[in-house]
Amino acid sequence: MSVPRIRLVLALAAVTAFGVGACAPSSSSGLDATSSAGSDTVDDVTIALPGSLSTLDVAQEAGSLNYQIATITSEGLLGVNADGELVPALAEAWSQPDATTYVFSIRQDAKFTDGTPVTVDDILFSIDLARDPDRSPSTSIYWPEGLTVEQTGDWEITFTLAEANVAFAWTPTAVGGLWVTSRSFYENAGTYGSSADLILGTGAYEVVEFQPDSHVTFRAVDTWWGGTPDVKEIDVEFIPDENTRLLAQQSGETDISLGISLDQSEHWDSIAGSSVEYVSDRSYVGLTFDASVEPFDDIHVRKAVAHALDRESIVSTVLHGKGEVATGLSSPAQLGSSIGEDKARELLSSLTTFDFDLTAAKAELAQSKVPNGFDLELTYPNSGPQLGQAALTLADNLSELGINLEVTEVPIEEWISKVGTGDYGLYYMWYLPTTGDPGEIPGWLLNPGNPAQYENDEVFSHMASSSTDLNDLTRAESIIAANEIAQADVAYAPAWWGVSATAFTDNLAPQNYTAYFFMTPWAASLTSIG
Repeated sequence: MSVPRIRLVLALAAVTAFGVGACAPSSSSGLDATSSAGSDTVDDVTIALPGSLSTLDVAQEAGSLNYQIATITSEGLLGVNADGELVPALAEAWSQPDATTYVFSIRQDAKFTDGTPVTVDDILFSIDLARDPDRSPSTSIYWPEGLTVEQTGDWEITFTLAEANVAFAWTPTAVGGLWVTSRSFYENAGTYGSSADLILGTGAYEVVEFQPDSHVTFRAVDTWWGGTPDVKEIDVEFIPDENTRLLAQQSGETDISLGISLDQSEHWDSIAGSSVEYVSDRSYVGLTFDASVEPFDDIHVRKAVAHALDRESIVSTVLHGKGEVATGLSSPAQLGSSIGEDKARELLSSLTTFDFDLTAAKAELAQSKVPNGFDLELTYPNSGPQLGQAALTLADNLSELGINLEVTEVPIEEWISKVGTGDYGLYYMWYLPTTGDPGEIPGWLLNPGNPAQYENDEVFSHMASSSTDLNDLTRAESIIAANEIAQADVAYAPAWWGVSATAFTDNLAPQNYTAYFFMTPWAASLTSIG
């Protein structure tokens, strides 16, 4: 993605366009998804990635695949565990003495993968780097304006926000916007993240080779504060074609395959010596309407297309029941991370949606400026074949209205680069959250600068309130209020909340496999059971 932290499911990189700051817990406990469970070591693991990376620098390219690969070798001040909770990483403890202040105690024994010690100066440099829109165009948006950062002790850094920001606790994580690197390494690199210069982090693996359209190779190090991983070397092969990935897993050429097509799940489930893990990935898939592009400046056109989207059929046939019809921008698991999934479902059930109804769609189009139909194109990323299949069902339905929808597959990098640019009136949105913050997806889609170029002061006001509200329930209600207005205006048409499928060879055991697995130091958690 599925993303900007479209972070996409391989798609979009998630954009926490605001920060929020509620009560981050103080902690000094360790990650629960770390290494060395006492099993045998493994010489080499080959992983198939359903897309390619043009750089290893997430600050430059922030699709979800980039995040999943970067977590193999890099960290932030905080990490995420398998339950979606914030845990120590390069900060061994932290506290929040008031609503706008965060204090981090830095590990004194942390090292980069080349063996050089991590200094407070390296961390301050990395924070400045992450906040710089020129050097970090994909992550600087996560950092709130008015933030001050200073060293307040030999091994202590203090963040002071201009105003309370409930989501800010996620920002100093690797999946939230901070990838700590060495000042000297970065400044000596001509093109940080490239095949020539690679990257330097503090994780359990060092990067030893990278070819943008081919592969990236990691080697285990003994410098990580979390321990030494069981797998010595990891080769990540970029294999966008789903059939090629299937053949590679069937032949034993790959040990782990990410982003399995649900349409091929029967084939993957039948591979001898391999099993598939299905888990809610908290992702959102839906249509984005850009009202600045004709004819989508006409709400009747937007309503006609929304009514032609057969979400029930897509979930049952395209997704083979592995997914859920979406009623809003956040999945129940994501919105319910702080209020509980049952309450989240209750709130989400109140939102305006447009049921599949071709009669209503025709009536809407008849009232529009283009009653006889029009031609348009909908692109989807090559790492999301289910989006293409769903688009074809939409095209069939729209053809009955006289609308000719051309469905086009494009490389995921190209697809990400076009999101929100105004080149099309109709976009797909495929967003895989990387944090557990309930406001992550609405934070991008409903705030100024959103990819629909949607402008509504009442929506912005609700989102602003949500960003400073320390009460979990009223915060969620503000998010839902903003979501309701935007959906009634048909800025977005939710389609489904997703499930991810990953194949593992039976010789490997992923510890604590949850929706957050690939946001943790996941590679270090792989153990042999052979």
